[in-house]
Amino acid sequence: MRKSPLSTSTGTKILIALTGLMLIAFLLFHLAGNLLVFAGEKTFNTYSSVLGGNALFVNTFELVLLAIFLVHIYKTVRNFGANREARPVPYHKKEAAGSPSRKSLGSSTMIVTGSILLLFVVLHLKHFKFGGAHEHPGGLYGLEMETFSNPVMVIFYVISLVIIGFHLSHGFWSAFQSLGLTNGRYTPRLVWLSRVLATLIAGSFIIIPIWAFFMGSR
Repeated sequence: MRKSPLSTSTGTKILIALTGLMLIAFLLFHLAGNLLVFAGEKTFNTYSSVLGGNALFVNTFELVLLAIFLVHIYKTVRNFGANREARPVPYHKKEAAGSPSRKSLGSSTMIVTGSILLLFVVLHLKHFKFGGAHEHPGGLYGLEMETFSNPVMVIFYVISLVIIGFHLSHGFWSAFQSLGLTNGRYTPRLVWLSRVLATLIAGSFIIIPIWAFFMGSR
């Protein structure tokens, strides 16, 4: 039986790349909304209620996002397993193929950081999406301030987001490489851009719990 193009090694990498870029786009959108917390309780809760008031759009968007997320996870695990089967004995010296620099921490721990990212997403959704934000007297703003008044939660989020940053630092430029959109001239710039983007995304998210702990919850 002939394999589907998307089930081949090349097709798998393309799917991982495309779904990864879609998830990064969502992260930027999600970050933009979350940064409204700095505008105050009224603005942030208005943003939350506007989203909540468009149930059909939100539910459809979430289902599409879930499908993208599951495809990304499934294809990544399959690709990881196929690579392990093809090379059961690891190289003594690891180098990043086609990379202008040595193998980075982000690239060598993608499956680990991805697994931690999955756990973080599940816990994050459990707490904020299904944690009773609509029933909280202060709305989503109040729930967020209450959550990050706990130093344990702040530390958990900061550590998780740093790990996510490492995942993004390799994932972004690697996606372009898988799509065949890199070359010797532009790859170093793309690697640099990937690290900057990862730092900005993770750093911006990290600011929120820290600010809430020291300022918003006081």
